[in-house]
Amino acid sequence: MQRLCRGCGQELPEKPLLQFRNMPKAAQFLPDASEIEQEKGVDLRVLQCLHCGLVQVDCDPVPYFREVVRASGFSKEMRDFRLKQFADWVDRCSLRGRKVLEIGCGHGEYLELMHAQGVIAHGLEYGEEAVSECYRKGLQVVRGSIVDGNTYLPSSPFHAFLILSYLEHLPDPGAALRKICANLEEDAVGLVEVPNFDLILEKGLFSEFIPDHLHYFTRETLSGLLQRNGFDVLGCEEVWHRYILSASVRKRKNLDLAWLDRRQTELTLSLQDYVQRFGKGNIAIWGAGHQALAVIALSGIAPYIRYVVDSAPFKQGRFTPATHIPIVSPESLETSPVRAILVMAASYSDEVATILMHTFGSRMHAAILRDFGLEVIA
Repeated sequence: MQRLCRGCGQELPEKPLLQFRNMPKAAQFLPDASEIEQEKGVDLRVLQCLHCGLVQVDCDPVPYFREVVRASGFSKEMRDFRLKQFADWVDRCSLRGRKVLEIGCGHGEYLELMHAQGVIAHGLEYGEEAVSECYRKGLQVVRGSIVDGNTYLPSSPFHAFLILSYLEHLPDPGAALRKICANLEEDAVGLVEVPNFDLILEKGLFSEFIPDHLHYFTRETLSGLLQRNGFDVLGCEEVWHRYILSASVRKRKNLDLAWLDRRQTELTLSLQDYVQRFGKGNIAIWGAGHQALAVIALSGIAPYIRYVVDSAPFKQGRFTPATHIPIVSPESLETSPVRAILVMAASYSDEVATILMHTFGSRMHAAILRDFGLEVIA
């Protein structure tokens, strides 16, 4: 029994949405006459994750789930559709001359069409016979599965990828997507297609539930899975008479936070320059909030600070974490005066500065830590 959601890893409810008795145990590799007496149907339980919403069946993957089993040829309509779809995608994403990987390429039906668009087409396929046929066609294919082996694939990184009507077969689709992501160049793009569960619900197509398809994706749950596993969803549309959900994705870029490091350096220099003007023990800080505590620790100004003022009684009598400066009440500014005070009270800074100017006037130097830097006010 499946206990955890295959899409997000959270616990699944015990009660199924649906339960089917004596269902075909697989959609491919049908039994022959010698197997009829031993062949039996299976029961299917349909569950929905309460966390990510993904609908899934409670059964083991079919034995051949790593292989892509497609018809040996296309209808003219399908071929024309794929040719136009691939041509538009290649043009839109400037993929000519770039390496494109199809995960689960079968006998190379789509690889041939992609090759015709001027890309450097690569395939990954588990089925031995299928791989042999790809070789006979002169296609660049590696035998293997995205669910097995090392993280990095031969010839990676790739500039683009396709995974077409295959993701729904994999027992851990999130892990497969993360592995795909690890084999892509920065800013790489992809096409991810699955059967359209929105249409199944709309049309009442209960017969679409089969053990081969472990997951049933709506536009929402497909987009959520992709976003949780390293991709930005550029678009998700219904194609091929609405039977397929086709998501266009881009590998998510890591945030560039180097500018925050530069900002810390700049602020540290300005704070150290300010406190050194008054000497050690001659300056206080107003504010023991998390931002002030972090700035004190990161800037190295703690040796210059006599105490930290905060109006919250529950903080008074304690010490700043990491730097161990005493936290005192505002009255300490009268009983143990300092030459200058740094106000680090976030949105309350202007209110605090007004109180200080009214109370001490020119008797005390003061500055406010703003989002743009240090502002000297007196």
